[in-house]
Amino acid sequence: NLTITGELDAATLDISGAIDVAGTANLDVVDIDGAVNMATTALVTGVLTTTAATVFNGGFASNAASTISTADNSDTLTLISTDADANVGPILSLYRNSANPADNDLLARVNFFGENDADEKTTYAQMSATLLDMTDGTEDASLKFGTRTAGAFDSRLEFLPAETVFNEDSKDIDFRVESNGNANMVFVDGGNDKVAIG
Repeated sequence: NLTITGELDAATLDISGAIDVAGTANLDVVDIDGAVNMATTALVTGVLTTTAATVFNGGFASNAASTISTADNSDTLTLISTDADANVGPILSLYRNSANPADNDLLARVNFFGENDADEKTTYAQMSATLLDMTDGTEDASLKFGTRTAGAFDSRLEFLPAETVFNEDSKDIDFRVESNGNANMVFVDGGNDKVAIG
């Protein structure tokens, strides 16, 4: 055993056993200029702050809600695949891994938030997927797109098992198909309940 009551200055310190720091309630500052190599789990019960980019050579799992923020207009999150084959990549998976799936479960939702002039967080657009029928072999789902119009949130496009629906909420919204030479090749007039072609 080695007991040191004062300062220890050493160019190299090789410890093959455990290190027990006693005598203070907290070790306020640990300043390590070189690399730290840990072969087992590192438990941090407080906030872990890094001042440079953090590189994970393996994957990571987060078991709580997480936030990634930037203070400029750079990409907040980039997914990169360096795979050179002909298969798809990168892949973003939204997986509701429910132990008790049921019909009409909301599978996933993507919200597009912004502020209004009252400094309120507002949903301006949304995509959502719903599990309509979870029976093995006859599964059904829906995919819906909505936007806020004149202060109200309305359905704009819905993909359902038996149909595709525009304007399910019956708003005064026109539907227009533009061809190469005609801006109104097919025109559904939402206010007058008319369909024009050409």
